[in-house]
Amino acid sequence: MATYNSIGATYAHTRRPDPRIAARIHQALGGAATVINVGAGTGSYEPPQTVLAVEPSSVMIAQRPAGSAPALEASAESIPLADGSADAVMALLTVHHWSDLEAGIGELLRIARQRIVILTFDPDINHRFWLLEEYLPDAAALDGTRAVAVERLVTLLGGARIETVPIPHDCTDGFLAAFWRRPEAYLDPQVRAGISLFAQTGDEALRPGLARLSDDLSSGRWHQRHADLLDREALDVGYRLLMTDL
Repeated sequence: MATYNSIGATYAHTRRPDPRIAARIHQALGGAATVINVGAGTGSYEPPQTVLAVEPSSVMIAQRPAGSAPALEASAESIPLADGSADAVMALLTVHHWSDLEAGIGELLRIARQRIVILTFDPDINHRFWLLEEYLPDAAALDGTRAVAVERLVTLLGGARIETVPIPHDCTDGFLAAFWRRPEAYLDPQVRAGISLFAQTGDEALRPGLARLSDDLSSGRWHQRHADLLDREALDVGYRLLMTDL
């Protein structure tokens, strides 16, 4: 929660939901008439049938748009709701922040009646993303201490269908790998301020790698090395949708 109380001030501006990713999430929710969003943040990707958001950060809750579903200030590990409170429960890019993954997944299983949908990332793929592998390996190492293996989630859920979510080159949601074809964005402090890994790593540790990225962009080395990316419309950088029917 401390991370999101610090980066949350600009989160609603830098993390605007991408409509293509939204379509995938809403499709994954199936015919659920009621949805609870756990680790909801500012409310990105909530469908109209969302009845409640669960979010531990008051800073994030304060940025939820007018007309959003009501928000409950609580953590995923202990949700003060009755069993089977909604048809579906979704948890988007949040499980790697939970202090007790087993407890959090247990709560999702408890409050959902029909389906659980989780958007996460496969660290084995995500950490090979050029930004981390070539410029910020220390940040990748830090992320490895909190990242959750997809296989572990599947086991805790008692099984799940897994879908790859390719990220479009012009993705409007500024999460870590969203700018895979727009490398200049990572030099923008406002962009970095909305990415939790950067907030946790700290500017001092990021500075050398970002300086090398700046030099490689100025010299054209980055574009030469990653010429294969420049015509790609979308890229698999490890983001995965997990769906479990109860």
